Amino acid sequence: MAYQEKTTTTYGSRLSNSLKGIVFGLIAFVVGTVLLFWNEGNFVKTKRALTEAEGAVVSVASVDTRAPELEGKLIHASAKANTADVLSDSAFGVSENAIALAREVEYYQWVEESKTETRDKMGGGQEKITTYTYKKKWCSDPEDSLEFHDPAYQGKNWTWLRFDEQTQYADTVTFGAYVLPDFFVESITGAESAQVQPTAEQTAAWTATIAKNPHAPAADNADDEETVPPAQWVHTDGSTVYFGLEPATPAIGDVRVTFSKVPPKEVSLIGRVQGDTFVKYVAKNGRTVSRLEVGMVSAEEMFAHAQSENRIFTWLFRLLGVVLVCGGLRGIFGILEALAKVIPPLGTIVGAGITLVSLVLGGAWSLVWIAIAWLTYRPLVGIPLLVVAVGGLIWLKGKSRKAAAPTA
Repeated sequence: MAYQEKTTTTYGSRLSNSLKGIVFGLIAFVVGTVLLFWNEGNFVKTKRALTEAEGAVVSVASVDTRAPELEGKLIHASAKANTADVLSDSAFGVSENAIALAREVEYYQWVEESKTETRDKMGGGQEKITTYTYKKKWCSDPEDSLEFHDPAYQGKNWTWLRFDEQTQYADTVTFGAYVLPDFFVESITGAESAQVQPTAEQTAAWTATIAKNPHAPAADNADDEETVPPAQWVHTDGSTVYFGLEPATPAIGDVRVTFSKVPPKEVSLIGRVQGDTFVKYVAKNGRTVSRLEVGMVSAEEMFAHAQSENRIFTWLFRLLGVVLVCGGLRGIFGILEALAKVIPPLGTIVGAGITLVSLVLGGAWSLVWIAIAWLTYRPLVGIPLLVVAVGGLIWLKGKSRKAAAPTA
């Protein structure tokens, strides 16, 4: 059953909120502008560093022995990332020869979701109706149901047990005759399931703790020497330990702990040789370059992947910058919509116009700053962009003049 809350905002409060929106809009506008300029510079600097590194890299056929002539050089090589270390979690009976061992914990909980609808009222007021719905799902952390809005769901969440998530890494991971630094070790991907085998003593301890929980059926029979058999509370299946009565039909309070490992495997890396290990290559512009990928990957492919990632991140930050700029302008001009909301239909029309102007003006402004950034870092690309951006601003100004001109 959905739960609803209704709130009413007066016209004066809406105007006050719009004034606050101007402040936040200005902040978003400035942050977006700075982000757009920084992002273009970051792209160029990263691209140049990668290009420089690609020209300096030396491909090494074998790293089975250390070669003194490679000292200080940026190399590309493929070999097995290996370790003799055994990573373990004694509580769950996990012991694996692995590069990394991870414990993931999930809790079955009620989760609150909300949807808000707004209705403008004559005179400038506003009515908000927020509908709260609740569903059960697995969560990485217990949900605080005491903060739920619907009293019927408050305090509904609890857990049988609580565990911390953790990831362990091997102290020593070799790469032929070399030792991988931490930043390479932690970037090795390709996790697999790790087997769990908790001891009977540990299972009994968990069961005793669960039996004391007020939600446990056995809690009502505290004087009864008969307890619920451990198998009914603690279930082990491959890489997972499940705490609850029925793993196939989870209930609120159930917990599952899953283990995964990264076993020794073939990797390819690009790094600068320093003694028996590797450090990041520092380009002339101060940017650092290093990379590790799983499998036998050529230097050309690795640099192509790095350049592709640089382009993707640049477009993501461009989009974020444009959204901040346009959203900031929308917040700055929002006071006009709030003033017009005294008559709801008029406010809707004004709001649509403000949104359109914010998008056009924000897009043109974003292009201007992208062009300025490119003028700073790559003038041949920046000049055409600046022409397009200025043309857009002139067009917008011309349209506004025509709209303001009196008709005969």
